[in-house]
Formats: sequence, structure tokens, C-alpha cells
Amino acid sequence: MFSRRTNWQLRPNALTRAIEEARASGQKIIDLTIANPTEAGIRPDPETVLAALANPKAMHYDPQPRGLLEARQAVSRYYRESHQVEIDPERVLLTTSTSEAYSYVFRLLCNPGDEILVPKPSYPLFEFLADLSDVKLIPYPLLYDHGWQIDFDSLKKAATTQTRAVILVHPNNPTGSYVSAQETAQLNAFCRNHSLALIADEVFLDYAHDRKPRRSFATNQEALTFTLSGISKISALPQMKLAWVAISGPPQMVEDAGARLEIIADTYLSINAPIQLAAPVLLDQRKTIQPILLDRLRMNLAELDARLASHPSCTRLQVDGGWYAVLRVPMIETDEDLAIRLLKMGSVSVHPGHFYDFPNDGYLVLSLITEPTEFREGVTGLLQVVGA
Repeated sequence: MFSRRTNWQLRPNALTRAIEEARASGQKIIDLTIANPTEAGIRPDPETVLAALANPKAMHYDPQPRGLLEARQAVSRYYRESHQVEIDPERVLLTTSTSEAYSYVFRLLCNPGDEILVPKPSYPLFEFLADLSDVKLIPYPLLYDHGWQIDFDSLKKAATTQTRAVILVHPNNPTGSYVSAQETAQLNAFCRNHSLALIADEVFLDYAHDRKPRRSFATNQEALTFTLSGISKISALPQMKLAWVAISGPPQMVEDAGARLEIIADTYLSINAPIQLAAPVLLDQRKTIQPILLDRLRMNLAELDARLASHPSCTRLQVDGGWYAVLRVPMIETDEDLAIRLLKMGSVSVHPGHFYDFPNDGYLVLSLITEPTEFREGVTGLLQVVGA
């Protein structure tokens, strides 16, 4: 009765079951996996946000497949103010989420069974998005040696006649590594040689821990490029559902891709009027919320490093941006077994490395946006269990 594309493992995994059982028993859990800023005590000004949604223009229906011009102009203004680059609003297409943006781009580029190259480790949602678009994901590894780098030898070997695009996460989730200028040049050459597109996920772009701006792929001209982002992370407003695709590259390719994406978007018209009309205000919230988040990221990272100083068996891998830190821990059990033990013995919830497709055990992923007192308590409990 059901399609093969939804033939997922629906039963909760052992860690999820353990968390559910702990909560049902009344156990207090320190959550070091928080990805939702609204649960971490970080919220933009509610009066400003809610007032922006009460626009009388929202009572008029004006379906625009690419999104209302004033909303796309707000996106262009964000790139100009935050990244000092000019983006033509006509090269921007609004979506309700980056997940929807991925699905549009997958549908644009791929026939059923075609392949997309995806970094490993990286965000686990890609598998579900690919399944729903009948796309096959082919991993290429990120290597760690005093920082993360793309393994270009493996990337080149992974490409076949069915490959259609390369996904970049800039900075990567969860490694926090940005794509360097040298890697960008190599990627552009690789895509030109194999007639591939680049899909650049930049939802964490603004969260460089050294507060130095990083180059956006939204102006990449050397290959057809789809840059994805949205206010979920930029303005800490995941509940408001506003994201976009910015198209760049060779002009004729950009024009053709935009025309086809417009028809895809016109088929669904999913983004609602109040959010589009509020886009300028919602994007401007980043100016007050990002400094708060960056302060918290740096505070928690410093706390983590201070605690690790007395636990030499655990080390933090280099992280340059984003909301997460990766710990390398003694590999005496599977990451999932260790996460369950941390839950039972330390009342601490963490993500095991395999959740992000790390190649082997010995890795834990922690959220750096957790409230600082909770973070300190959670890291203390974690190290007590791991070091026991």
C-alpha cells in the first residue's frame, strides 16, 4: 500500500527509547543536543516580531512563485549588509524552509535514481530529503588533520555519469568547518569538468566564532550554484518558516534554472503572505540576536575547554563556526551505547557521532547554544561518566 521511498525504520532507536523512558520516570535530563534557540532562552523581541505579522496587506492574495518582491529585496539587503555582496532579487526564490529548498533543487536537477554527492560527516536529514525525491546520496569524506578538509581524491572517485550535484554545508554541521578559498576553486573546477551543480547550505554562515565574516557562495560564478539559507538560524526564528534559494553561476544556466524553479514553486505556492510581508523586520532581528548567540557560543566553548583541560582522554576537535562542538572520546563502546550510559549515569543527553555519519565510534556532538548553567552542569556530568 505504501511507496518504497517511505520504507524507513519507524521504530524508535535504543537511545530515543532510553530518553523517553527517563522522562516518563520523572528523571531530570540535561539536554546538550538543543538545536532550537526558542528552547535555549534566546528569542528575538516578541512585540516587534508579532507586530510585523499584523500587516493588513496580508488580506490580499498576490501569488508570486518566487516570492513577494519586497521580501526578496530584504534577502538581498541581508547579503549586502552582512556579507558586502550584491544579490539580484530576481535570482532569489523564497521557500518555507531549507528542507523545501533542497527538495525543489533536487527535483530541478535529478531524474529518479540520479546521484548527489554529500559530505560525511554531516546532517542526517539529507537521507530523508533524498528518499522523498528519489535521489541517491553518495558520500564523500571530510578528513580531520588539525582541522577539517574535503577529501578531493575520494570526491573525484565518487562521481559517475549519474552524478548531478555536490552538496556543501558551509560551515558544516556538526564539524563547524568552512569551505576554504582553495577548496572552492577546486570544487568549481570539479563541477565544470563533470557538468555538476553546487548546492551550498549556509544556514550557519553568520556564526563564525572569531566573528570574522566568511565568504558566501551566493555570488559564486564559476559553476551553477544554489545557495540555501533562512531565518531559522540567521534570526533564531525557526517557527516563522522563511528560507530561500539564491541562484548564481554562468548567466544562461542561472536564467534556465530560475525559470524551471519558478514553475516548481508555482505548483506549490507554499510560503504565506504574512511571513513574506514581515521578512524585512524578521531579518533585521539578526542584528540584536546574533551577538547574543555568538557570546553564548564562545562562553560555552571556553567552559568546555576549561573542563577538558583536566580530562586528557577527551579532546575537542577544531570548530570554526556553527552551534556545535565535536568531542573525541575513548572508543571502548559504540557511540550509541555511550550516549545511553551518559543518560542513565549522568542524566545527560548528547548526540552520538553516528547520528551525523562519523566513520567510526569515539565521537560525541554537543550543542553550544544550551543555557550556560545547564551546559556547565551537563559537561561536568559527561566527563565524570566518560572518565570513570
